[in-house]
Amino acid sequence: MLTYQLENKNKYWSLYSRIRGDILSGKLRGGERLPSKRALAENLCVSVITVQTAYEQLLAEGYIFSRQRSGYFVAEVNVENRDPRPHEAEQTERRKDFDVDFVKGSAPARLFPFSVWAKLMRGVLADCGEHLLERVPCDGDAELKRAIAGYLYRTRGIDVHPQRVVIGAGAEYLYGIIVQLIGRDKLFAVENPGYGKISFTYRLNGAQCAYIPVTDFGTDCAAVEKSNADVLHISPSHQFPTGAVTPVSSRARLIAWAETGGRYIIEDDYDSEFRLSGKPLQCTYGLCPDRVIYMNTFSKTLAPSMRMGYMVLPPELYKKYLYYFGNSACAVPLFEQKTLAAMLDGGYFERHINRMKNYYRTVRRAVYEKAEKLGVSCILRDTGSGLHMLARFPEAPSDGYIKETAAANGINVKCLSDYMLEPTDGLEKYAVINYSGATPEQIENIEIKNKAPD
Repeated sequence: MLTYQLENKNKYWSLYSRIRGDILSGKLRGGERLPSKRALAENLCVSVITVQTAYEQLLAEGYIFSRQRSGYFVAEVNVENRDPRPHEAEQTERRKDFDVDFVKGSAPARLFPFSVWAKLMRGVLADCGEHLLERVPCDGDAELKRAIAGYLYRTRGIDVHPQRVVIGAGAEYLYGIIVQLIGRDKLFAVENPGYGKISFTYRLNGAQCAYIPVTDFGTDCAAVEKSNADVLHISPSHQFPTGAVTPVSSRARLIAWAETGGRYIIEDDYDSEFRLSGKPLQCTYGLCPDRVIYMNTFSKTLAPSMRMGYMVLPPELYKKYLYYFGNSACAVPLFEQKTLAAMLDGGYFERHINRMKNYYRTVRRAVYEKAEKLGVSCILRDTGSGLHMLARFPEAPSDGYIKETAAANGINVKCLSDYMLEPTDGLEKYAVINYSGATPEQIENIEIKNKAPD
């Protein structure tokens, strides 16, 4: 009899995935008879409908077959076509075993404004009706573009023409669009250490990348000027993973670099909403709209599954965008765009952000309090922006020791060295504390009982 531990939220899908995984890994062999729907339902304490739905999905995809009056049997699956990662589900479960996760960047589900989102969706459905079935313009819904422009003016102090706002299905999608607009023959400079997906996506789209060191004051301007880069991708308000903030003097220097060579700066403002102490920092875009591409997403403020981002293009690039993509449709569903526009225009989004900031101030305070009581030498480096900070452990023999000790005590953490795109000295023994997915209770319960061998 099959014995599985099923997830509570979607038991049919969990059962389907477990049986499929066992077939692909060879645990269930071709021709083997599966339990009857009723017997399996009783054994797993689920409804017969749950088992029937899982079996029907497996049957439709060819993993099993049925014989009249005999039941269900495992189909023959070619070994070469099996899932190359048969233990993926088990690995995922092991990753969930951490008591505190300082790597995962997803906000707790309870912070999502479900009631507000549902209310606005019902309103959009009632107001827009058949209009929601229409083709979406290539650069997004005009209503959402106006709402984003208004939001940026209220919260970031920048005057954005709504027309030049382009809606896209997440940051990686927009990175690819930028490469096509500026040119695959251009050299894109990215920060090192940095978020690896940025350079990976640029290279995937045919561009070459140069790696620019990050100092305590953000991107190394001298290194940028010495490079042959045509484009610079930076996060000046809160660099990931160092947390460095680029001062206005450095921003002015980078703008001069861009203007003199007809170059572009991509300002990735990925977590600017979470300035937890003081006022929001000035955008680089506001200093030079003709040379700066401003971009952000709603992944951190709403949810990673909300595959919706936007960029504000300089006039020249926006004309190019319409020329290349004018006949295509926006990849983000109109229903979601209209709902988000209503959230921004109605002030719901800003109230949601304020609630999140209050929550994360509590989490941040818990990190500071725990660092004082940890029992090991720990120095926090925090600029008050964003949802991550650095923790230096000067007495630790290596970065590996830091991660292994953390894992032995139920803590998932990465070090600056894990985000190196090219080897760089002087950044050893720093752990990146990404607390966006942690809770105050989890942090308060941290204890260092087990240590890795030196």
